[in-house]
Amino acid sequence: MSKNLLLRENNMSNEQILTQQFELGDEIGPLVIRATDVDVTNFCNLWGNEPPNRFTSIEVAKEAGLAEPIVPGIMSMALVAKLFNLCGGSQIIDDLDVVFRAAVPHNSDLHVTATVTDTRDEDGKNVLECDILMTGPEGQRYVIGTAVVSNKARS
Repeated sequence: MSKNLLLRENNMSNEQILTQQFELGDEIGPLVIRATDVDVTNFCNLWGNEPPNRFTSIEVAKEAGLAEPIVPGIMSMALVAKLFNLCGGSQIIDDLDVVFRAAVPHNSDLHVTATVTDTRDEDGKNVLECDILMTGPEGQRYVIGTAVVSNKARS
């Protein structure tokens, strides 16, 4: 029987997800999140990629062959990682491998989910392997990939 752990950016569960029993096919999420123009600008400033750039300016984006500014790939990865970070507990993202299927737009609901593909105890840690997916409000696939997440095993 599959679990679906519903997460909302402003209504997070504090369950320690990795200390629960999981079965293959269990789903974590969706986390529904939005990358606003201000969020992207703040991220670019923090990242050291000063605006204006293809991520913050429609003019620069068009010069680069884009229809509109996009969310930076590294920021998209951070949004995917947030799914696990907001679950509570003290998990570690050991590996995050993504493929960008389409440009991630600003100011749109992004749905991030993870599907458990493996669970195991390894060197005193609980480990989850997951397929990850970031989609748009109409099911557009923006980011796909895999994640390996772990934490200390319960005593």
